[in-house]
Amino acid sequence: MNETFEPALLQEIETFGELRTFKEGDIIMDYGKYILMMPLVVKGTVKVLRMDDSGKELLLYYLSSNESCSMAYSCCVEAKKSEVKAIAEDDVELIAIPHIKLDEWLCKYPSWKNYIMRSFNDRFLELLRSIESIAFHKLDERLIAYLKEKQRLTGSRVIKASHYLIADELATSRVVVSRLLKQLENEGKLLLYRNEIKLLNSF
Repeated sequence: MNETFEPALLQEIETFGELRTFKEGDIIMDYGKYILMMPLVVKGTVKVLRMDDSGKELLLYYLSSNESCSMAYSCCVEAKKSEVKAIAEDDVELIAIPHIKLDEWLCKYPSWKNYIMRSFNDRFLELLRSIESIAFHKLDERLIAYLKEKQRLTGSRVIKASHYLIADELATSRVVVSRLLKQLENEGKLLLYRNEIKLLNSF
């Protein structure tokens, strides 16, 4: 973050931002709640979900260090209720930027404007990839991509997630996910444990 923003903006972030911590599984933002801050992730991973009309949740994207949620920015600026839920994937530290500063910094600091525009672009591209994955890719390809993204975010070959959770985030059934994971295990690509998956070198 130090390389991203001007020294004066960093000073304002330190003055007006509030450092908040969340444990794994904590809800950071929830559906139907007014959002009065925009989170800047300092440490950890945040997953952002959207619920459809039937009550089923779909994973939209992940946020990691130095990233922020464009949906939160939009809701802050427009004083709208949240249409997404953000959950701490692991222990998370973030800086909560008060909504009253968002527009002010947009006009005042070129680096903030660039950061916000880049954030919107990154999240938009991730949403396009999600739509493309759902529309055009087979479920086994989506599962492999999901596990690789988890590995990239955590830096670990051990993925801590139940079959039920993976099924929820891929908008499918637990039975199908379990079958596909067992198939990958039989192919020597991973090992299955209780609520854990270890990716092997051949993955």
